[in-house]
Amino acid sequence: MFAFKNLKEIFKPPYELSETLKQMYEIGYKSLPLVAVTGFIIGLTLTLQSIPTLSKFGASSLVPSMVALAVILEIGPVITALIFAGKIGSGIGAELGSMKVTEQIDAMEVSGCNPFKYLVVTRVTAATFMLPVLVFLADFIALIGGFIALNLTTQMSLKLFLMNSFSSIELHEILASTFKTFLFGFSIGVVGSYEGYNADRGTESVGIAANTAVVISSLLVILIDMIMVQLTSIIF
Repeated sequence: MFAFKNLKEIFKPPYELSETLKQMYEIGYKSLPLVAVTGFIIGLTLTLQSIPTLSKFGASSLVPSMVALAVILEIGPVITALIFAGKIGSGIGAELGSMKVTEQIDAMEVSGCNPFKYLVVTRVTAATFMLPVLVFLADFIALIGGFIALNLTTQMSLKLFLMNSFSSIELHEILASTFKTFLFGFSIGVVGSYEGYNADRGTESVGIAANTAVVISSLLVILIDMIMVQLTSIIF
């Protein structure tokens, strides 16, 4: 019901665009360094581990396509979403939980402001649309890391690397991977907001809300990913 209420409130004025943009900055822009470093390490490590194994079978030319498939379709979205859940999910839960404990949410209701619209909808919207951007960045930087690792060992050109990287990826796979990142972002935003918005009125409830938000969000990310993989294989 909390998620459906959020979907209903999105299309009702006031739209709180300024607060939504602020949350996009807080949620998305401030997460860029962590996501970028993680993506680079993933691409570098995955490539370095793949080269020796595939080289034994004379298939080193398949390294770019294998890395691209793994990063774009699975590792990039899932790892980025899990990091997002740990950083943003816990942050939203702790922030709203703190506001609930200090009765700031009650004060907003008394003053005539819609706290659900201002606090929850803006954060869920920001999380929903910023996670796909972060995943795209993580995938891009992971491929850069993969190219650097491969170029140092095999002297493969950038043009050949890019051609081999996307030779095995279908458009519907990219679209399905992108769609599930929106689901990841929405679920993380909803869970974090729910745990914080409905926290008990005790100081320890802030920590509980943050911790519960991370645990449930992480489980939902894995569950959604599993469902999307199955649906994609059935449909296509």
